[in-house]
Amino acid sequence: MLGLAALFALDSFGGGFVVNAMLALWLFQRFGLDVATTGMIFFVTGLCSAASYFVAVPLARRCGLVNTMVFTHLPANFFLVLTAFAPNLWLAFVLLIMRSLLSQMDVPTRSSYVMAVVEPEERPAAASLTAVPRSLASAIAPLLSGWLLSASAFGWPLVLAGLLKIAYDLMLLQQFRMVKPPEES
Repeated sequence: MLGLAALFALDSFGGGFVVNAMLALWLFQRFGLDVATTGMIFFVTGLCSAASYFVAVPLARRCGLVNTMVFTHLPANFFLVLTAFAPNLWLAFVLLIMRSLLSQMDVPTRSSYVMAVVEPEERPAAASLTAVPRSLASAIAPLLSGWLLSASAFGWPLVLAGLLKIAYDLMLLQQFRMVKPPEES
């Protein structure tokens, strides 16, 4: 559980670089995007993320929990890195939508995986052990993201978030691909 907690914290730390407030600031600095359009972008990407939760279940049944987490999250994070280099708003918007269609499929599968690999009496402790480091890690990153955005309008927070999350994906796959829940064995 400690290894999973550390990996989940790394993922959350990366995600903290692109909380909506920081992403909105970057969109404004980079493309001069107004608040109403930013809200529309967040609405669309939020709907895409919500829809992805429904796809995660059958995908996890077919491919396994760890594979679903990694093989949906990995391309989502490449899309995030590419967003930083988008030459125009439309391409940035398309990349953000593509990211949102994939990036949240690891949320239900992550929870399911943690609950499946521990004994029932250990589940509350496992949930706390993996959630608290995530919360702490995600709280630190906006400080750095704000500093980066004050230094440059380039999407450094997006690049760092994507690279940290890609590192998380690869380490998760390497360390846990063979640790199968009882029903996947």
